[in-house]
Amino acid sequence: MTRPFLALPVGALCLAAGLHAAAQRPPHIILLMADQQRADAMGCAGNAAVLTPHLDALAADGYRFNHAYSTCPSSTPARATLLTGLAPWHHGMLGYGVVAEHYRYEMPRMLRRKGYYTLGIGKMHWHPQRALHGFHATLLDESGRIEDPYFMSDYRRWFLTQAPAANPDATGLGWNAHGARPYALPERLHPTVWTADRAVEVIQNYDGQAPLFLKVSFARPHSPYDPPQRLLDLYAGRAIPAPAAGAWSEGVGKKVTRPEASPEAPYAQFAADYIERSRRHYYASVSFVDEQVGRIVKALRERGMYDDALIIYVSDHGDMMGDHHMWRKTYAYEGSAAIPMLLKLPAAMPAVAKRGTAIDRPVELRDVLPTFLEAAGDTIPADMDGASLLPLVCRKDAPWRRWIDLEHATCYSADNNWCALTDGHMKYVWCWTTGTEQLFDLDRDPQETTDVAAERRYRKTLAAMRQALADHMAERGAAWSENGQLKVRKHKTLYSPNYPK
Repeated sequence: MTRPFLALPVGALCLAAGLHAAAQRPPHIILLMADQQRADAMGCAGNAAVLTPHLDALAADGYRFNHAYSTCPSSTPARATLLTGLAPWHHGMLGYGVVAEHYRYEMPRMLRRKGYYTLGIGKMHWHPQRALHGFHATLLDESGRIEDPYFMSDYRRWFLTQAPAANPDATGLGWNAHGARPYALPERLHPTVWTADRAVEVIQNYDGQAPLFLKVSFARPHSPYDPPQRLLDLYAGRAIPAPAAGAWSEGVGKKVTRPEASPEAPYAQFAADYIERSRRHYYASVSFVDEQVGRIVKALRERGMYDDALIIYVSDHGDMMGDHHMWRKTYAYEGSAAIPMLLKLPAAMPAVAKRGTAIDRPVELRDVLPTFLEAAGDTIPADMDGASLLPLVCRKDAPWRRWIDLEHATCYSADNNWCALTDGHMKYVWCWTTGTEQLFDLDRDPQETTDVAAERRYRKTLAAMRQALADHMAERGAAWSENGQLKVRKHKTLYSPNYPK
């Protein structure tokens, strides 16, 4: 396998045994994960409208990566990237498909081989649904999804013991709907609480000699937007930012205006009060997850594990929330592709960056597994696309990639097949079924309201990023890139030749 120009020389970034030796044993590794949380849906990201005190505290005690992305922004390919440390072409999923049962690199399996006790709680979105990928065990909440014969999630089994006559879907919202209502059942039955309860129980009861790898994966703030009423009450009177809109997206979703007729529409121009309600409930759902993160951190502190733990908080992708008249994910734009990423180091691990610093480098879900491997004292495979985040906070002037690549094969519409590059300051988007391209200056225009591809002053930037993307795509063959030129393709390609057979 050839590594694209975006990859990093692993040897140049490894801190060898220095970081690992700073502790008496490898640190506990805690991966906290939300589903469909936008990068800007945190107070520490500069959004005064959303209440996230616990995530803000975690960022203040660690580092926030302010140009973090999901390279393929829908659930399953993003989770395959997180699992493997590989870019989409190399793990084989270019859009929303099926996570393979086995990969050559798998996060739980690799950490287990380094002596970790590995547990996963919450939403995995794998297939088969009980696949472990190296976990000793998982406790699942799959948002009601049943893809295997006789499958029932652990959350739903538990629900039957707590409320045998109740309907876990009593709130009445679809899993991909953008409508919003307060949770209709007692709060203790909400899957967000269940996920945190199980994580807290693990932490309170963990007496193993091995370091713990614990993945806690919440199914929210992904729709349904169904937070408890008490959290909605906290947002009463708070100004909720309106969705982004620009001239280039004026016609998007123009024919869809009635949410009751299209409750899961990916493109729509709904009334302002409907959009505001959805966004308010979404923020309250983020705050609900934030509370549970606070409970988990508190449990770690009470058990004396917090100082010995490396913690990363991420999401699999964002949520457009009506930006540019788009909903849900799979798009190249910031609401969909940009994600939160927070890193808290073990207390014994030396760092040169001051705690609370925002790191201005393009990072991605593929970088999480290499970070964990380095913290565990393991070697990062040379053909793994991701790179450890530790040098960015533990070394001065650590080399890093210039761009991160993004892409998604069609999901909601035939022309939503795209590849992109960004460094967090500029973004180039290429639609490979139409040959159209966009360029956004994210420093001047973080909401991507103005496509500057046709502006004279950006001509050199456009050419350079187009060439860089063509170079990156060259390993895929002449059907994608030939003689330094991007090629228009007429057929959807969901799986690459590297998808495990």
